Amino acid sequence: MPQDVGEALVEHLQKRRALGSSRHVFFRHKAPRQELSATTISSIVKMALNRAQLHPKRLGARLLRHSLATNMLRGGTSLAQIGQILRHHDIRTTEVYAKVDLSALRAVALPWPGGVP
Repeated sequence: MPQDVGEALVEHLQKRRALGSSRHVFFRHKAPRQELSATTISSIVKMALNRAQLHPKRLGARLLRHSLATNMLRGGTSLAQIGQILRHHDIRTTEVYAKVDLSALRAVALPWPGGVP
C-alpha cells in the first residue's frame, strides 16, 4: 500500500473511531451509515474489474485481501504480522500467501538432492 494511502486510511479510521467503535473500513456513503457486507464489497470490486476489462483469477473482496497480503509479503512483512492484520486465527491460513512470492521462496529453498533431474 502506498504510504500516502496508508496515512489517509489511518487518519480516516482515527476520525471515525471518535464517532463509534466499529473496526470496519467500508461504509455506505448515504444514510443509514452502516458497514458494507463482504458481498456488497465483492460486487463493487467485480463491477470495477469489469469496467477496467480486467479478469483476474480471484474476484471480489478476496482480491483486495490477497493483494494486500501479497504486497506486504513482498515488502518484507512477516506472515505472523500479515495474519494479525487479516485477523487470521491460525498461521496456516496466512501461509497460503507465501506461495505467491516465488523469488523469496527460491532464496530460501534447499537444493534438490542429487542435482536437477
